[in-house]
Amino acid sequence: MGSSGLIVIDTQTQPLLSLVNAEVRYQGNVALHDINLTIQKGEKIALIGRSGSGKSTLLKLIYETLPKITALVPQDEGLVESLSVYHNVYMGRLRAHSWFYNLLNLIRPFKSRVEEVNAILEKVELQDKCFDVVKQLSGGQRQRTAVARSLYQGGELLLADEPVSAVDELQAGRLLQMLSTDFSTTLFALHDTQLALSHCTRVIGLHRGRIVLDEPSEHLSAADLTRLYCD
Repeated sequence: MGSSGLIVIDTQTQPLLSLVNAEVRYQGNVALHDINLTIQKGEKIALIGRSGSGKSTLLKLIYETLPKITALVPQDEGLVESLSVYHNVYMGRLRAHSWFYNLLNLIRPFKSRVEEVNAILEKVELQDKCFDVVKQLSGGQRQRTAVARSLYQGGELLLADEPVSAVDELQAGRLLQMLSTDFSTTLFALHDTQLALSHCTRVIGLHRGRIVLDEPSEHLSAADLTRLYCD
């Protein structure tokens, strides 16, 4: 992925991130055009738009810009299917330990780390799945495992790409609320416009790689957002 445009980063004072006329290309094709976006600390943002509108690409650009302070829940979950739920969640903090410590923990998990991970798994109602292999999980359980990994990782900014698409409405709302509480700044890519309006204070709409909507959620209705899914 190639990108251009001025990127201003300031993690000490506002704003958290500014993109000015940013552009992203894949193999010569423009995926994002003229992106002007400022993210303030403490914002709860919904990113909406049709599949292929550029949501995942924008999240990736932001993550590559601010990796040290960012937790990411990718759309494909990014899990290692042959490993347990425990080890997948633990990977959120691999950088906090040496490779030798991580290797020992892979072979024989440390009690203190298991207790930490179990506390996170309890939040997402997966405490009984700690040492189950990921490939045995349902779609909703896999998604909650990815959410648990981001909670264990922590950080100032959370980027989550369709983090609740595989769970029911009640659970989706609870998970989004949990993530919004645990991370000071959040950016959720969502298809569910009602969730976007009810759990975010700002909505950004993408269409064909361009930002075509950027408004406080209190100024918008579900009908306003639905137009983004029409040609």
